[in-house]
Formats: sequence, structure tokens, C-alpha cells
Amino acid sequence: MTVNDATAMAMAVRSGALSPVELVKETIQKARKCNPNINAITSERFELALEEASQREFSDEPFAGVPIFLKDLGQEQKGELSTSGSHLFKDYRANKTDFFVERLEKLGFIILGRSNTPEFGFKNISDSRLHGPVNLPRDRTRNAGGSSGGAAALVSSGISQLAPASDGGGSIRIPASFNGLIGLKPSRGRMPVGPGYYRGWQGASVHFALTKSVRDTRNLLYHLQVEQMESPFPLATLSKEKLFRSLDRPLRIAFYDRLINGKPVSDDTQEALAQAIQWLTSKGHQLVSLNTFPLKMTEVIRSYYMMNGVETAAMFAEIENSLGRLVTQDDMETMTWAIYQSGKSIPAWQYSQVLQKWDAYSASMASFHKNYDLLLTFTTDTPAPKHGVLVPDSDLMGQLAHAETFSSEERLNLVEAMFDKSLAINPYTALPNLTGQPAISLPTYETKEGLPMGIQLIAAKGREDLLLAIAEQFETQGLLKVPD
Repeated sequence: MTVNDATAMAMAVRSGALSPVELVKETIQKARKCNPNINAITSERFELALEEASQREFSDEPFAGVPIFLKDLGQEQKGELSTSGSHLFKDYRANKTDFFVERLEKLGFIILGRSNTPEFGFKNISDSRLHGPVNLPRDRTRNAGGSSGGAAALVSSGISQLAPASDGGGSIRIPASFNGLIGLKPSRGRMPVGPGYYRGWQGASVHFALTKSVRDTRNLLYHLQVEQMESPFPLATLSKEKLFRSLDRPLRIAFYDRLINGKPVSDDTQEALAQAIQWLTSKGHQLVSLNTFPLKMTEVIRSYYMMNGVETAAMFAEIENSLGRLVTQDDMETMTWAIYQSGKSIPAWQYSQVLQKWDAYSASMASFHKNYDLLLTFTTDTPAPKHGVLVPDSDLMGQLAHAETFSSEERLNLVEAMFDKSLAINPYTALPNLTGQPAISLPTYETKEGLPMGIQLIAAKGREDLLLAIAEQFETQGLLKVPD
């Protein structure tokens, strides 16, 4: 029996047309055949998954018997490896199961293992020293993206119908763009958090998934969402009526089609946006071109790097306490070392100012959305990059390796320089992470070489319903270019 998404797969299980054991065996077979070419899987629990598939009761669960791989960053499952793409944790096994993962299990998913990420999720590509690069299934000379690169490759290769992922600056949406998938980053507070960490990257990091259908995205969002009052960012849940309804009015959509520095986007990006704008206009939506972006993105991105550095320093302080020793440069990759050293040098008063700026950014975007339902940008300005092209040059890598010898301001400047090439690809993905807004990447375009590139839509906080209603319109017209 052929199924084209996770929802259909679960329906087949509940009806008795397919068994969970059959699905798990088929997924294992696909993984063993395809993974050597893409390197998307970091660890397996195939025998335990088969045991669960044969013994668990799958009666009313919305994703009954659907096999998945967790992202190997966070998303901890008790007793299983959780490496975060780092040599420091290559043998670490989780001593608890995260609430997010518990919820996935309760929804009927069967966990087969974990998917590849860059070290600690710091990049828009996946190429950790521990696990190696993730290859784009359509072109193995290219990287599948990051930090949820393994998750994206699992779905675009056909191993999985759906893959849990996370997004702290675009880490769901970037690989969605590169792989031709639907990538939703939910609003801050929408997904379960804890019990170990409740404010990942001060609320910038959110867990969800990569999918191939709007109904999978909707169903998963509806069943995963929580109003978690003990969390630092509680958010009221969306009703089924609101989340699943189609649009009953035209939307006012602002769009911006230039880079942060005001320069033109690539020809492919220009064409992708033009096609989307033309089609949305034909559906009756009002499209408004912005002369300037709503926020000064150079300032926004610098505040993002400062947060990233401080949170990394806090993470390593906890790691040192656990290890009973100081961490050294040999414990981590060079780029991680530079981020860590930058964070160590940022004073508390300056970090407090950064978080206050985030609140101001959120307020500015809330005001913006009083005039516009959605903001349309590109997700990535290029298709998936060739392996190695985003690596800093040797001179910069030498400076990064000695980041501890520079002043605080110079360290932050080094981090900015380190990510220059990456930021040029996805300059607008980090904004919704800072402001807590939902954003989605839709696979509406392919280059002449057949490489996917996505468009990004951003809504006001809590309005995932608008994003999914627009996505449904694209999908209904056959305009989402997802893998078979």
C-alpha cells in the first residue's frame, strides 16, 4: 500500500491496512539502503523500535505507528545516545526523556534513532567533526543544510514521511528550503519544553518538524501544542476550528526582496518571489512592496550573536561542572570555540540590554502586523551550497582558533565575520526566533538544475493558522514542489 504522508500512514495503521511492524521494517530497509549515501542518521534503535511496534497498542493515536528519527540535539530519550554533534558527548546517553519527545511518543510515533546535526546546532549546514557532513539527496556534492540537516535529508530521501527538528535561527526553515520541504517554526511557547531546559536560547529555539504535506504540519501542530503554565513563555492553544479552517478573506501581505545591505537578491530568488507574488495577487491577496525592512537587521543579527555566545558560555559552564574539569579548545570545533570565547567576554549588563532589545523588536513587529497579515521574504538566497564553500578562510580560522586573545568587541566581530557567508544565504530567518513569531518555508521554486529554494512567510505571534491557510492554497493548486 502506498502512503504519501504521515497522516495517511497512521490512517492505514488504524484501519488495519498496514501494521506498525510493517512500517518500521520498511523504514529500516530504506534507511539501510539510502543512509550510506546521505549520512543522515547518527544512531539507531531498530530492534527496540520493532519490539515497540509489535507490542504497543495503536488505537486512537493521531500518528499511530509512524516511524521517526529524533534530532540529535535536544529531543532526549532516556537511555539513548544524545551527542549534540559533539565529541564531548559522543558516548552520552540521556538520563531523562524530554516533554517534547514524551508527547511524540503519546501521539503514536515510533522512534528509530537520531538524525545528524552540526556541533551544538550552530550552523546553517550539517558537517560536524563527529558525524561528518549530511549530503543533499538530490546532489550529494551539496550539504542538506542545518542545523536540522539530517532530519531534512531523511524526509527528502523518502526514508521518513516526517522528521522532528528544531529551529533557533532558521534550522528548520533553511534545510526545508534546500530539500524542498515544508518547514514551520511555531510561535514561542507553542511547543512543550522541559524538564531540563525551559528557555532554549532565551526562547529563540523551538522544536517542531519537517514535513511534505500541509495536513501533516497542521495535525502535528494541533496535537503537539500545549498551554504550559510552568514554562516561561505560556501561550494559549489554537482551537481546531481556527487552525484547520481555510481562509475566508484576502490577506494583506508585505514583501521585501532585497538583502540586508539593500543589494539585489539572486536571479533565482527574484524569480521565486515574483512567481509567489503574482500567484498570491491572482488569488485576491493584496501584496505591498516594502522600501525598507521593518527592523534594522544588522543590529538584530548582532544581538542574536551576542545571545548565542552568552548561552554557549553558560552551557559550557554547566558541562565543566558535570565533567569536573575545564573545557579546552581540543574539546570542540574551532567555530564553537570562537562563539564560546565571545560569550565569556560579554558582561551581564550588556546581555540584559540585548534581551530588552528583543522585547522592543517583538513590539515593533506586533505593530507591523496590525497593518499586514503576513511578511513575505525568501528563505534562502541560494540552493543548497556545495560542501566546504561556507568554511571560513584559513586566515580567519587562525584568528578564531585564538579568539581568547582578542578583546570582547573583537571577539564578537570575529563571530560576525565567521558567519558572513552563511548570513548572506539566509539573512531573514533569525528574526522570528528573536521576536517569537511563527514562520514557514514553502517549497515553491526549483532552479534550472532542479534544486529547491523556498519562500518564507512570517505571521504575528500565535497566528500559525494564517501561515497554514496560505500554505494550503499553494498546495491545493499543486504549487508546492515536495519530493515524491
